[in-house]
Amino acid sequence: MGKSEVIKKTSVYFYDDFNFSECASDNLEECLSQKPAGSTSWINIPNSNDVKIIESLGEELDLHPLIIEDIINKGQRPKIEEFDKYLFIVLKMIDIDKNYELKDEQVSLVIMQDTVASCQEDPADVFSEVRERLRTNKGIIRKMGSDYLGYSLIDAIVDRYFVILEKLGDRIEDLEEELVSDPTISTLKAIHNIRRQVITLRRGVWPLREVLSYFDRCGSPLIDESTRIYIRDVYDHTVQIIDAIETNRDLLSGILDIYLTSVSNKMNEVMKFLTIIGTIFIPLTFIAGVYGMNFNYMPELREWWGYPMALIIMLIVGITMLLYFRRKKWI
Repeated sequence: MGKSEVIKKTSVYFYDDFNFSECASDNLEECLSQKPAGSTSWINIPNSNDVKIIESLGEELDLHPLIIEDIINKGQRPKIEEFDKYLFIVLKMIDIDKNYELKDEQVSLVIMQDTVASCQEDPADVFSEVRERLRTNKGIIRKMGSDYLGYSLIDAIVDRYFVILEKLGDRIEDLEEELVSDPTISTLKAIHNIRRQVITLRRGVWPLREVLSYFDRCGSPLIDESTRIYIRDVYDHTVQIIDAIETNRDLLSGILDIYLTSVSNKMNEVMKFLTIIGTIFIPLTFIAGVYGMNFNYMPELREWWGYPMALIIMLIVGITMLLYFRRKKWI
């Protein structure tokens, strides 16, 4: 699983089977002028809010103006568009903090014959493993073309979803334990917060299935047949993630129902206790009310045993009602 890496400058990586070089500069034209013949290049722009560098990218790669607009304007839904000379893909790169808050950013990929451009909103990304494989020539990435590099970047983003799902799953388990032991109003807030994060994750992942399906099935000459099996593999991972997200949504709905039931049961117990107390005191209050009227012609008022007798009657009535409630298993 890729860890977050911060790349603050525009970086261009050149590679082939035997050679690798990189250039870090905000002057994209200067970097691209160093490209060795026959090599594949990866242009990584860490700040797509920089309109100047995105326009420079569009000029260097001859991108359609609408593509430049989609890269600059955030909030795009994950999608794929096919052009004669390149494929344009929009993804959501998602990360999670210690408070289980998700942060999503738009990542735009342009895949050409020998070039891949990636544009991010934020310098932090999950492409460190891809960079390491390029630098050390691990695996087959330097033996493959730009289509495999595009797959590798997508795979790094999808792998990060598994990390997020694992952390959300751990948090859901903690909420279940808290729900059983001592649910509070903070538990309810935590449940709603996790539900919101799961929805955010679902919104970023659900359209990706269609993107990868088209990526695999499109007849673009940019996609080599040997790369399609890897694309299908990351498609399968996406389906697994979607299934896990739906499972978590169902779990959270069940947890919320359990919380509401638990709160209702607690309220019922309180009301039951108060009802029993009130029921016991109704006849006692009646007796006390009768003997508290102080009429002159109440014989018990002038006898020494009147007061103890009233107390004994109330005690007998109270004990009798308690025994009756216990026999009925109401208490």
